[in-house]
Amino acid sequence: QVQLVESGGGLVQAGGSLRLSCAASGRSFSNYCMAWFRQAPGKERERVAAISRGGGSTRYPDSVEGRFTISRDNAKNTVYLQMNSLKPEDTAVYYCAADPVFTTNWREVDYWGQGTQVTVSS
Repeated sequence: QVQLVESGGGLVQAGGSLRLSCAASGRSFSNYCMAWFRQAPGKERERVAAISRGGGSTRYPDSVEGRFTISRDNAKNTVYLQMNSLKPEDTAVYYCAADPVFTTNWREVDYWGQGTQVTVSS
């Protein structure tokens, strides 16, 4: 079992920045690829960032490329999502996810955090 707890969400104006954190406990954190997904009302959950076990490889969709940065600190069992130049369309609940492999399919993810709300006002 892996327990994930997100923090850092909130309300920000368009163009602003937020940093989300996800603290993991349980089984060895470094055995898992980590990712951030988001889900807006009425929309499918989508992956916005992923990072490999050692942190050497990252993945982003075009919609956030260049604005979002995922990182991890395996010594602290924590993964981060730095979000810059935020847009109203980034408004969603953001979820931390852990899985042994990279996946864009949220249905395949093994472990989830509880989610944190990010609201970007125009």
